[in-house]
Amino acid sequence: MPTRRDFLRLSALATAAGCTLGRIPSAFAADSPFIYGVQLYMVRKEAPQDLPGILHAIRQVGFTQIELFPIVYTHPAPELRRIVADSGLGLVSAHFDYASVPTKIDYAHQLGLEYMVCPMIPKDQWNLDGFHKAADDFNTWGRSVHDAGMQFVFHNHCYEFSPQATTTDGATTGFDELMKHTDPALVKLEFDMYWLAQAGQDPLTMLTRYANRVSLLHLKDRIANAPTGFVMGPTAKHITEMGKGTLNWPAIFAEAHKQGIRYAYLDQDDTTLPILDSLKENFAYLQTIKA
Repeated sequence: MPTRRDFLRLSALATAAGCTLGRIPSAFAADSPFIYGVQLYMVRKEAPQDLPGILHAIRQVGFTQIELFPIVYTHPAPELRRIVADSGLGLVSAHFDYASVPTKIDYAHQLGLEYMVCPMIPKDQWNLDGFHKAADDFNTWGRSVHDAGMQFVFHNHCYEFSPQATTTDGATTGFDELMKHTDPALVKLEFDMYWLAQAGQDPLTMLTRYANRVSLLHLKDRIANAPTGFVMGPTAKHITEMGKGTLNWPAIFAEAHKQGIRYAYLDQDDTTLPILDSLKENFAYLQTIKA
């Protein structure tokens, strides 16, 4: 259980976010079909210092789910599951490094997950052969994850959309190859709306095109007039709070609702606001969405 020190830290965090410990705001707009959560990467600086405290603060803002990130896998699965439950947050999804996926299936099962997400293909595989290897791995892992009662999911960025060498079928991208060579029943998608737009893709079009694949959403907005590209790093960071950028969230959520997508995770990699102020502002915007 959280200690008194955890409670005091939480009090300070919640105060910074403009919340009180005695009242938890509505988890989502009354007519919203979505369950909103936070990807733990967003609080990667705070989580190692006080995981119970930051989870409680996230819950106080109003989010009802957390999506885990590998920085917390030093905890045994039963202990980590308890920490999350004690915070009042739900847990159905978590990210696992590419190389660790096959070794973490039992750990994920012990956490009670529904989704095991691979967030990134190793950089030395960002070529045609590398994407084909990833597709083979995803099919293998997808079968094992499925047999363990979960779903394997891949999370996109922008590098996958870089043009690759022309194949016998014409020009292609890494993303095209992944979709072509993976089993739709075993390999699903967590579409990050920002990174789709950063790659020059239209998020709504992509969401519609891959309706049979998308299980989860990642949320962050993109500032106006920012250049697109396929290179990861600081030059690709044009991120802002939801509602302050250019993405058409009402249309995106309307399509996601039509597809039956339930879980949407805030994953604002960097913030100019203090982290909990950013969480609060994003959550307030989500309350305005009427799907």
